[in-house]
Amino acid sequence: MLFEVWAPRAERVEIEVDGDRHTLDNDPQRRGWWTVEAPAQDGSRYGYSLDGGPLIPDPRSRRQPEGPDGPSAVVDHDLFAWSHERPAHDSLQSAVVYELHVGTYTPEGTLDAAAARLPELVELGITHVELMPLCPFPGTHGWGYEGVSLWAVHEPYGGPEALKRFVDAAHGQGLAVVLDVVHNHLGPTGNYLPQYGPYFTDTHHTPWGAAVNLDAPGSDEVRAYLLGSALAWLTDYRIDGLRLDAVHALADDRALTFLEELSAATDALPGTPRFLIAESDLCDPRTTTPRERGGLGLHAQWNDDFHHALHTTLTGESAGYYADFARAPLAGLAKTLTDVFFHNGTWSSFRERHHGRPVHRAGTPAHRFLGYAQTHDQIGNRALGDRLAASLSPGLLACSAALTLTGPFVPMLFMGEEWGARTPWQFFTDHRDPELAEAVRQGRRREFAAHGWAEEEIPDPQDPATRDRSVLDRAERDQEPHARLLAWHRRLIALRRAHPDLTDPDLASVRVAYDETARWIAFRRGDIRVVANFSKDAVEVPLGGESTRVLAAWQPVELPGPDGVLTLPAESCALLQ
Repeated sequence: MLFEVWAPRAERVEIEVDGDRHTLDNDPQRRGWWTVEAPAQDGSRYGYSLDGGPLIPDPRSRRQPEGPDGPSAVVDHDLFAWSHERPAHDSLQSAVVYELHVGTYTPEGTLDAAAARLPELVELGITHVELMPLCPFPGTHGWGYEGVSLWAVHEPYGGPEALKRFVDAAHGQGLAVVLDVVHNHLGPTGNYLPQYGPYFTDTHHTPWGAAVNLDAPGSDEVRAYLLGSALAWLTDYRIDGLRLDAVHALADDRALTFLEELSAATDALPGTPRFLIAESDLCDPRTTTPRERGGLGLHAQWNDDFHHALHTTLTGESAGYYADFARAPLAGLAKTLTDVFFHNGTWSSFRERHHGRPVHRAGTPAHRFLGYAQTHDQIGNRALGDRLAASLSPGLLACSAALTLTGPFVPMLFMGEEWGARTPWQFFTDHRDPELAEAVRQGRRREFAAHGWAEEEIPDPQDPATRDRSVLDRAERDQEPHARLLAWHRRLIALRRAHPDLTDPDLASVRVAYDETARWIAFRRGDIRVVANFSKDAVEVPLGGESTRVLAAWQPVELPGPDGVLTLPAESCALLQ
């Protein structure tokens, strides 16, 4: 078997495979690369030694059976017997995405246990399952954003074979699989890349320290490393698309950016088209503008502005980045439904500068953007990890679902949202280094102490009970009001699938009316009108025109009379045709 590694600073490179040592030779055709042929098979354990140092994992390790600090293991991807082809989803236009954290989706916290629950998502109407990061990280439980070994799968989740079983099972039920990948930083434990070469650079600094090297000397190979990792998920594991974490934190000053390279390479893959979904706080439509029109060419991006406008409308919260949205929340919600970004060149008090860029509505399809009421970030980065269901009435949760699932954007739910789960989703870690564990614990407490929280109120990330509290309680699904909310979500998703108006990509055709004082909003998509009342009193909404039938309503409503006025009960919503 051929072993090869990029170690441009090393004078001597050795490899130990199943206890046998071999010396690598310089590759004369590739600067900084070392190669050797050595006996190995699927499961063989190995590690590299640089200049006589200790054995360390392979940067391109396909498996870390003993965790980030242990030896690498050979994976023969050809041994897996796939049973199903990729589902034929033509585009994201008809997608309904479900964000899922493997470690808390079930008590077992494994990919196999999650796969056993896939029929629930099919029944709900989900089309795409988005898995939070799966690369190895310290311990057993964590969010996954401190991963290392960007080609491997976290062993406590089940390792590489379990991911293939999950993807195969999902494809067998018509579900596409999206994987959240992190290219902007690596975790603090098990990151051996700096020993191999200039994977990081002090040219730029990020919240995590030195930046991943995308534009300094040696960056060609670093880009190739990240590109190879991304494509491996799409080919070796048959993943259908990638969610790219915090692309705004990728420091890249080269004329041809890494994201453009990744987009082009993804589009060039044979077979069913794959896709890339960006997380970005730049409010920049160029992120998803096609490359031939001067954009980065990513296929969609999360729209946090829609979330912020909806959240302030529902909760009245106004701290931090919610401040601008909370001044007139219904106006903000209306703006995001039509213009996508609230901050499209406007003043941001949170950033103390102008922010964003307008979206060209006539030329940008709505499915370039994902809309959502809750995500892992927006729940887990709260002090107590409390969901909307912890403080809102079932009626307001129904309104939230209606805006998300019938709005112009690709809708995304966070696991458990469909039944109004009241289990928190808190920040938890499993660092084995006592100093690092204490630093994380104290850092979390200091962060929220600055916002008035007492230290003892903040869950300890290192306490196993914090993870356990975050596991979904499926017993809720059969109880009220959860069962009713679950049925409501199923109904809305079914309507989205049945009525082409609700997946129409034309942003310019969306029409919105609202009353800030009375706290109602109505928007029109083709022949469908969606109306939501966020107030504690019934309201009269002047819809105009003629409504022929009620498609769905949280509380019973009568069709508008000749005057076109709809009477909508308190904290409720309706869809009319």
